[in-house]
Amino acid sequence: MCGIAGWVSYDSDLTRRSDTVTAMAETMACRGPDGHGVFLRPHAGLGHRRLAVIDLPGGAQPMHVGTPNDDIAIVYSGEAYNYRELRSRLQGLGHTFDTDSDTEVVLRGYLQWGESVVDRLNGMYAFAIWDQREEKLLMVRDRMGIKPFYFSPTPDGVLFGSEPKAILANPLASRVVDADGLREVFAFTKAPGWALWKGMAEVLPGTVITVDRNGIRPRTYWRLEPAEHTDDREASVDRVRELLTDIVERQLVADVPRCVLLSGGLDSSALTGLAAQRLARDGEQVRTFSVDFAGQEENFVPDEMRDTPDEPFVRDVARHVGSAHRTVLLNPAELSDPAVRRAVIGARDMPLGLGDMDSSLYLLFRAIREHSTVALSGESADEVFGGYRWFHDGTALKSDTFPWLAFNSALAGDTRWEIIEPGLRRRLRLPEYVADQYASAVAEVEHPAGETEVEHRMRTVCHLHLTRFVRQLLDRKDRMSMAVGLEVRVPFCDHRLVEYVYNTPWALKTFDGREKSLLRHASKHVLPQSVAQRVKSPYPSTQDPGYAVALQQLVKQRLVERDSVLFDLLDRDWLLAAVEADPAQLSPSTRVGLDHAIDIGTWLDLYSPELQLN
Repeated sequence: MCGIAGWVSYDSDLTRRSDTVTAMAETMACRGPDGHGVFLRPHAGLGHRRLAVIDLPGGAQPMHVGTPNDDIAIVYSGEAYNYRELRSRLQGLGHTFDTDSDTEVVLRGYLQWGESVVDRLNGMYAFAIWDQREEKLLMVRDRMGIKPFYFSPTPDGVLFGSEPKAILANPLASRVVDADGLREVFAFTKAPGWALWKGMAEVLPGTVITVDRNGIRPRTYWRLEPAEHTDDREASVDRVRELLTDIVERQLVADVPRCVLLSGGLDSSALTGLAAQRLARDGEQVRTFSVDFAGQEENFVPDEMRDTPDEPFVRDVARHVGSAHRTVLLNPAELSDPAVRRAVIGARDMPLGLGDMDSSLYLLFRAIREHSTVALSGESADEVFGGYRWFHDGTALKSDTFPWLAFNSALAGDTRWEIIEPGLRRRLRLPEYVADQYASAVAEVEHPAGETEVEHRMRTVCHLHLTRFVRQLLDRKDRMSMAVGLEVRVPFCDHRLVEYVYNTPWALKTFDGREKSLLRHASKHVLPQSVAQRVKSPYPSTQDPGYAVALQQLVKQRLVERDSVLFDLLDRDWLLAAVEADPAQLSPSTRVGLDHAIDIGTWLDLYSPELQLN
């Protein structure tokens, strides 16, 4: 995986702007520590930072090929897991290759099939192709939105990058954040295309955007659609097992060390078991990594999201598959370190308030990067198979909003908004915003004829998670991993699996009376019994009161800055009450609020945005 950036300007000579294109790419040096390059033509500049994973000596970018009419160039981030099959097919059509990289396969695929090459790709990717023959740019993002991709239209073209910071490095970009951009920081609905910064947007998943002298035109090449499911229970389980086995085998391909992220839950344990099984055929031992907090296992207290600590189940899986396992143990001082917070917010470009869950993920990935360059993650299995607790909570399912906001947790609804400065809270009109987003999201769902009321509702809920909720988590995982140059792959986002399970009736998804029935039964042959029976537990969060104390101290330091722009955004009185409270008695929502305040303060320090909130 890599970082890409670029600039198209039909009224300028960009051959003179190498320094600017280079600066845009350099903002993402952490995404690509192994190489860099720039491609310039009069109206296009492409920049690239490379993390070498496939064909280490031969996959340098930007990559270009000549044609009888002119050059075609690509900057590419991600992996095409079926590149070997596509390469063979292209060779059969007369193409010759100069490298063994998947990037060249995509580039020559475009030469052969034009933009319809996207329909043939299986993978995670964000790439841009400049076709000098037509002076045309194509921007393409994978189906699920695994790889980030942002763009900003200009009067005579476009700026683009893997991350907003690449665009912000161009003098044409502004650092304005208005109320429309700020709402999503507090709403947690993942509005399609949202990018926080005014004038900037995401390339939507499953989309090709064409830029030429006639303007900017998007085209959707993939979306979730209803299809008849004809397999019975046994055939459905077999098909899920078959798909997962193939997916894991494809995603283990790399020319660098790889590992699996192991939490002791069903999702990561299934991947670990399948990876161990595949690697054993080649005489290899699977590597696994987990994260835990000092004293967490001994002092664990069940809450509304977690019944059990992770580590006992992690040990069961490691013993069961014989993995080379390491647990990364973190303490409150590491989690609350301001330098770590700056690294996290600098990676995300946005203050989204996940606090220790972001910091711990960053620290986990930093530790893993000392040993591996590629990691497989169980991310998105809950969205695909219906694993979250609110999938099975009657109140959340019946509510007229996003289920994750209706469920009784620290992230629910109004509790996230108490921290906002009261006047700003009124101007943001967050209840109306969330309601509008929910109505828009529900309207996108296509339903087959004859659905029962339950199946109709659960198809809607699954669609909300696969087009909204999961995109938040995928972005988080990409930013935290690429901040340390680690490529994280997400097998459960393979579009073949997503399409198949999405169209499996809810009754089949829960046929054993539990969450994720299909996954549990499809993977039980590689799981210890303890994990096969474990109830869903999300990514861990520290319960150490020392972390709450550290948060209070950090916010106290902010409170002495009486003229800070921070208090144009946040309620000083709420923060004062929160820092004076007994840290051992802080509610989960108050701790989340303190974390969010620190994120926002750090973001203001790093980016100095121009706030336009009236």
